[in-house]
Amino acid sequence: MLIPHLHFCGDCAEAIALYEKAFNTKTDILFHSGDGDGSIGHAEMRIHGTCVMLNDRFGNKDKSMDCAVAMIVMFESPKELLACYEILKPGGIVIDPPEKLSYSELGLQFMDSFGVQWGFMVEESA
Repeated sequence: MLIPHLHFCGDCAEAIALYEKAFNTKTDILFHSGDGDGSIGHAEMRIHGTCVMLNDRFGNKDKSMDCAVAMIVMFESPKELLACYEILKPGGIVIDPPEKLSYSELGLQFMDSFGVQWGFMVEESA
């Protein structure tokens, strides 16, 4: 099993709230750190059926585009993809704008306001 783990810089709770809205999901597990500062020590949610872990450590503080990993989400329709993107894009950085790709009806890539890099595509039907 491979589990993506997203790290934030003290704004994990904000990211969780936004991701719950964008991906129509809920957080399954949430523990605050022992520091008493309200930061998230560990959280888990399911995004499109995949467990994703989140916490307030080691985040992308400077929103650097030097990223070796991106979260890729496959959507069933362009409408679903664009609805999620509209929720997540404010304050983010567009890397590749929405466009038709040779392998997907619609795809895009961006960094959200928390410094997490996302790639969205529409799953091609067989």
